[in-house]
Formats: sequence, structure tokens, C-alpha cells
Amino acid sequence: MDLATIVGIVGAFGMLVFTAVNTAGGMIGFVRLLNLPSFALVIVGSYFAVMVANNWSVALGAFKVIQRTFNVPSFNEQAIIQKLVAFSEKARREGLLALEDELEDLEDEFMKKGLRLVVDGTDATIIRDLLELEVTQMQSRHMININLLNGWAALAPGFGMMGTVIGLVNMLSNLEDSSSIGPNMAMALITTLYGSVVSNITVMPWARKLQGQDTYESSVKEMIIEGVLSIQAGDNTRILAMKLMAYLNPGMRKSMEAELLKD
Repeated sequence: MDLATIVGIVGAFGMLVFTAVNTAGGMIGFVRLLNLPSFALVIVGSYFAVMVANNWSVALGAFKVIQRTFNVPSFNEQAIIQKLVAFSEKARREGLLALEDELEDLEDEFMKKGLRLVVDGTDATIIRDLLELEVTQMQSRHMININLLNGWAALAPGFGMMGTVIGLVNMLSNLEDSSSIGPNMAMALITTLYGSVVSNITVMPWARKLQGQDTYESSVKEMIIEGVLSIQAGDNTRILAMKLMAYLNPGMRKSMEAELLKD
């Protein structure tokens, strides 16, 4: 569970409630912000517009996409490096064909595919092209979901402005009825607020979170590509380890160096 997503959303909404309560002399200030028609127009209306901009399956998958922002992806880079270093040692000691027996038990399908190509004697350029193509296609799939949320973030404020226009039209159409001016003006302003809240507190940050997850996964796969090609090239295991550890953050790198590069 990604606490940053939860704490961020709760904190942002908390500050919104805090401001409403303290600027209106109590909870009545927060209650005034609750308006079901405005909520329906911004949330439901903008989601239907998202359907227009995307195909059916992508639009219906929006909520599964959002769920991913509450999960912390973990690819266990340290275990991957240890596995690649072990493969390198075995390949240098017994030859590349000796890796074949190890592949069936390998859980990482991407690494397995790369090492299978190595064992089969595929040219290094072809291996890199094939694996990088897979990374590129993965990024393209991720961008569909990221663009879905970015599109929603762009549409929500527009629906907020529609609600503002509706409220102003209703107010101006009934100026003789002073009792309707307040509610219509409230809808006009609250709907704009809802559009801003949806865009800036939830949907846009979710898109940024997915972008970060995509960058993280792409980096791990690039690390695997470098490891696989180094094994094929017969690089010194120490050199291979140093290459792979360049992908780690300083804290993780320090602990791995102590383990893998000790004399």
C-alpha cells in the first residue's frame, strides 16, 4: 500500500475542510460545500466525457488504473542483480549453455526471455532490439492509462465551468426571486471548486504517480538488458555488478557493494 497516495489525498481534503470550517465559523462552512448536482456534473459528467475520448475497454478500466496508484511497485532490484551476477559467474565458469538448466526456474519472464536468446546464440544487437522493443511497447501501454487520467484531469475543470454557467444562467433568469439567487450562485461557485478538486487533488496526481511507476519499471528492465548483454559478452563479473548497481539509489548501492564487491 502506497501511504504517500493515501496521506496526500487525506491531507489535501483535510486542508480543504479545515479552511472551510475556519472561514465560516464552524462545520456549516463545510456543509455549504456539499452539493449533489455539482458533484454529479463534475464527477459523472467528466467521466462520460472520458468515455468519448477513449475506447470502451480503456474507459471502463479507469478505476483499476486508479487502484494501481495505491500500490507500491517492487521489482526487488537487489535480488535481480544477485541473480544476474550468479548467472555471470556460472557462464564464465561453465559456458553460456550451462545457463539453460537454470532458466526454467526463473520467475522473471523478461530476464528469462533475454537469457534464452543468449543461450540460443542470438546476436547481441538482435537481443537488445527485441528486449528494448518489449520495453517500448510496455511504455506505450502505460501511456494509454496515463493519458486517460491526464485527459480526465483536463476535462473536470471544464465541467466545473459548465456548472458555473448553469448556476449563473439560473440566477440571472430569476433575479425577481431573491430566494433563488443564493442557491444558484452557490452552485455556480461550488461546481468550479469541484472541478478544481477532482483535477488537482486526485486525477492529475494519480497520472503523475503512474508516470513515476512507468519510469521505475522501465529502469529495472533496462538494468536487466544490460546484465543479459554483459553475460553474453563474457564481461568480468565484478564489472557486470558495477554496471547493474549504477541503476540503484545510493543507499541500496552501498549495501550491494559491500556484499558483491568485497575482496
